[in-house]
Amino acid sequence: MNEIATITPGKAHIEAAETMPHSIEAEQQLLGAILTNNDIFDRVASIITPAHFYEPVHARIFEIASARISKNALASPVTLKAFLEDDEGLRELGGPAYLARLAGAAVSSFAVRDYAEMIYDLAVRRDLIQLGRDIAAQASKVDVDSEPRDQIVQAEQKLYQLAEQGQSERGFVSFLKAVTEAVNVANAAYQREGGLAGLSTGLTDMDTKLGGLHPSDLLILAGRPSMGKTSLATNLAFNIAKAYRKGIRHDGTEGAVEGGVVGFFSLEMSAEQLAARILAEASEISSHKIRQGDMTEEEFRRFVEAAKTLEACPLYIDDTPSIPISQLSARARRLKRAHGLDLLIVDYLQLVRGTSRSGENRVQEIGEISMGLKAIAKELNIPVIALSQLSRQVESREDKRPQLSDLRESGSIEQDADVVMFVFREEYYVEREKPSDDRLDEMAAWQERMARLHGKAEVIIGKQRHGPIGTVELSFEAQFTRFGNLVKPWQQGEGGY
Repeated sequence: MNEIATITPGKAHIEAAETMPHSIEAEQQLLGAILTNNDIFDRVASIITPAHFYEPVHARIFEIASARISKNALASPVTLKAFLEDDEGLRELGGPAYLARLAGAAVSSFAVRDYAEMIYDLAVRRDLIQLGRDIAAQASKVDVDSEPRDQIVQAEQKLYQLAEQGQSERGFVSFLKAVTEAVNVANAAYQREGGLAGLSTGLTDMDTKLGGLHPSDLLILAGRPSMGKTSLATNLAFNIAKAYRKGIRHDGTEGAVEGGVVGFFSLEMSAEQLAARILAEASEISSHKIRQGDMTEEEFRRFVEAAKTLEACPLYIDDTPSIPISQLSARARRLKRAHGLDLLIVDYLQLVRGTSRSGENRVQEIGEISMGLKAIAKELNIPVIALSQLSRQVESREDKRPQLSDLRESGSIEQDADVVMFVFREEYYVEREKPSDDRLDEMAAWQERMARLHGKAEVIIGKQRHGPIGTVELSFEAQFTRFGNLVKPWQQGEGGY
């Protein structure tokens, strides 16, 4: 034990030893234990990688040992000698004999996990020190193209990645790991008795069509003005936040087992206006009445009760106008770190700004934004719903139902999205076709058509990577700006869903 402890690391590291935290002894003990008993490797493989070792020679020894063990081959001082005979760094430490001394000086294997956690902890500390130096160096360099605000966003992103235990350098994962994750998702759905693999929207028919809202998916919710895009988005946000229940999930981590924490970027409406919409839905009082203050005592009491109920909902609203995509990403990360985050909604995509100042065209800027939103979904492992405007060409067609080509700057949005949905209310258009009162036949036909369409809306799924396309019919109560499950004719006697 004493003999191995006196061996020094490579010369290049001696100068940095005073400032960079490390433990050569912990690395030696860990490697010695692995070379003595290869079964120990499985205990530490999920904690550390070669990059976590301070001494480069130790990193190479661990890398070769892990490669051999992964192939069910023996990793011992004898077998590793052939791979490291010409290694300059190992030669400085005494050559292949160093491997034998590592194995000979290893203590009992029971402490290896502690050593691995210690090595990992010290590696994170070194990364923090290096990140601090990088931030200081960048801040001291006064450059027109590098504003302090942008530097803060970059630093925050790097810190978040560091906190997420290696997410920043995830790299390739084996097919076995990917398959295991897929089976876990399917198992979670199976445990819910054929329920959803994703987050429930609270709208039964939409859940059936989408299978819920899936982590890492970008969903585009598009429509012409007055179709109810924002209303549907607030409905989903309210349904999911209201259902939130915390507990231990199937993968053993703590988080939302029902519903979820919702972040809502409202770039068009203020937080107060958005809250009023959600309150109108929850209290079943017209949003117009709420704005005017024209409520009866009973309605006002109901309004206050709804507000108290909503206080406990984990729904967070950011109403910063014209926010850059980089800031939006940073704030989403911050929200996840502080409160958790299970769904992000952006209202709406065309009001987000790109980061470029070069005056590039709008289509390229929208492409950057849609790619940025998809990146957030993957990085934070949450569904992201982005609302989008449709071009005016919808209005010039006889059939006003939207299609994929109607998306503004559609190429990149359509390409980056996992799901594209359109909100469509035919009632809105038919209402504007009302004939004059003296044309009785036309008026009767119009009234019959209005009666058939009244209170109905469609969500047209134009693209879905993981499932079918088609139309979901919903009810729509305009006075409460509320979408709901539509009771089918054969369900009339069953009380709906």
